[in-house]
Amino acid sequence: MAGLILDRVTKRFGDAAPVVDRVSLDVADGEFLAILGPSGCGKTTLLRLIAGFERPTEGAIRLGERLVADAGTHVQPEDRQVGIVFQSYALWPHMSVGENVGYPLRTRGIRGAEYKRQVAAALDTVGLGAVADRRPASLSGGQRQRVALARCLAMSPGLVLLDEPLANLDVHLKASLLDQFQHFRARTGATMLYITHDQSEAMALADRIAVMAHGRVEQLAAPETLYRSPATEFVADFIGMGGVVEAILPEPAAAGQAWVEIAGHRALVRAAPGQAAGAARLCLRPEDLALATEGLPARCRRARYQGGEWLVELTVDGQDERELQMLAKPGTVPEPGAAVRVRITDGWVIPQSC
Repeated sequence: MAGLILDRVTKRFGDAAPVVDRVSLDVADGEFLAILGPSGCGKTTLLRLIAGFERPTEGAIRLGERLVADAGTHVQPEDRQVGIVFQSYALWPHMSVGENVGYPLRTRGIRGAEYKRQVAAALDTVGLGAVADRRPASLSGGQRQRVALARCLAMSPGLVLLDEPLANLDVHLKASLLDQFQHFRARTGATMLYITHDQSEAMALADRIAVMAHGRVEQLAAPETLYRSPATEFVADFIGMGGVVEAILPEPAAAGQAWVEIAGHRALVRAAPGQAAGAARLCLRPEDLALATEGLPARCRRARYQGGEWLVELTVDGQDERELQMLAKPGTVPEPGAAVRVRITDGWVIPQSC
């Protein structure tokens, strides 16, 4: 059964271009889907449409089998059985931690011993049972985000929306809360939609990722597929530390592979079945490249030390505006401006670029 269905959902504000443009998604019950994209791509507006804070201009939204929004239907947010964890935590400052967690229970008329049991269970799940009587202002940012998770857990929602929940936290707290999200998912079995601009978070958590740009979904796929086989040049540039260069396919792809020619160098790379011969663009990840005595002619732009290895930025001869990145061990790093040769060990012909 589907946990969430979006059917050609569009949102316009006035006469401006659509902020969300004909987005269709089918999220399975219990699936963890990340919506990933840069600022302004429409991902937060999409979350607000699903939550019920905005009405779609066109299209329909279903939670399970239930229609909650279309041209003539709008179910209010409080009636959608959707839990939301905000970037800003959205905790009531005048309530204790326990009262914040119990708020959705009180709105449903749960009182007495059952109320106390559910609040305690939710706080114990996120490791905060000892702070139930404290105010949110006395907690750290990571603790407040866990309180927000506990409040969501207490609701027993069928769908959980997470709106950039780690954006305000340092790297160590992020790592801890990534574990909390995984535990939360295992505990509830809820369908989860995670809004973020941070691809490392999306890659670590999601079953699938929808990459958005200019209000549209560029590609929806598992994290590994997005990284190794991006469908568009935008996805290739946005995901990972890869680069895109211009190439020629002298003949059509066969058996998932194709020969490409770049700056007079020839290499065998991966390609979608049916990829036609002619001009194309090639995605090359840092691990796809290595210094060699013969290979693709390039020039070192600069190198950055990253602990144990260097990230070398390169430009291909004749394509100075296009940058590649390569990993190099200490002692093998070329000087800025040096001419080098690079061996291509793998790569991916972007299907929509030819």
